[in-house]
Amino acid sequence: MSSERARFGIVVGVDGSQEAVAAVRWAAREAQLAGKPITLLFAVPQPIVTWPLAPSDGTVDDELRYAETVLKEAGELVAEVADGDPPAIRTEIVRSGAVEALVEASRSAHMVVVGSRGTGAVGRLLLGSVSSGILHHGSGPVAVVHNQNGIAPTATEPVLLGIDGPASYAATALAFEEASRRGVSVLAVHVISDIGEALSRGGEWSNARRHGEEYLSQRLAPWKERYPEVPVHAEVEFDRPLHRLVERCGAAQLAVVGSHGRGGFADMLLGSVSSALAQLADIPVIVVRPR
Repeated sequence: MSSERARFGIVVGVDGSQEAVAAVRWAAREAQLAGKPITLLFAVPQPIVTWPLAPSDGTVDDELRYAETVLKEAGELVAEVADGDPPAIRTEIVRSGAVEALVEASRSAHMVVVGSRGTGAVGRLLLGSVSSGILHHGSGPVAVVHNQNGIAPTATEPVLLGIDGPASYAATALAFEEASRRGVSVLAVHVISDIGEALSRGGEWSNARRHGEEYLSQRLAPWKERYPEVPVHAEVEFDRPLHRLVERCGAAQLAVVGSHGRGGFADMLLGSVSSALAQLADIPVIVVRPR
């Protein structure tokens, strides 16, 4: 599997939309930083055949020509963003639905990158069906990139790490790796949302904060030792996790979270905080799914 990940590298879903263009731009820089190849994947859905009608050869040919054009333009964009030192580029046209193709590719990829597709009347209320599908069913890191009219986050801002529960172990590893590549700090945030329960059992604010700080310190210690060059700023907050993380995104260039927190149904559903952060944040969000 490691050889497959080396071959596919960072997989980007492309479809000609502005959101996909934003995803390609971000992924090109990510591939360059990580020293990984980039795979540009265009999914052409299988035609729905209703007897006695069938798709004409001309329709199929048009779809394939469009896919080839989009992939060619995406490859040129990767080379442009990489500024003379582009990663190895692969292109792939898959006869499948986009979600199915990307979920399958995620099993053999270092990371999958998609655009948010949050446009139209519902705007930021809903993720696009493709980004939502890969977030819920993909394997490994999945990055959701929002189209900010070509405006990229400041490159000197920290990597935001939302840390809560066992699922954030892999997210912590990736956040430190990303910060080390970029030469920036990690802003690790642990949000305590059930403070009312602790206080009802006779606890105090100071004790709850101390326990939170001890927990965060223990979780970060091995990674601080592994990445001594990465400055770390740790915060323990009493708030709704989503509210605090979205707020902290305003001072970060990238957010990294696990696929579920402490809310249960861990193996069944994407955590509500991870899903909502991916759709509400203005910066790229990496949700680290289990493999």
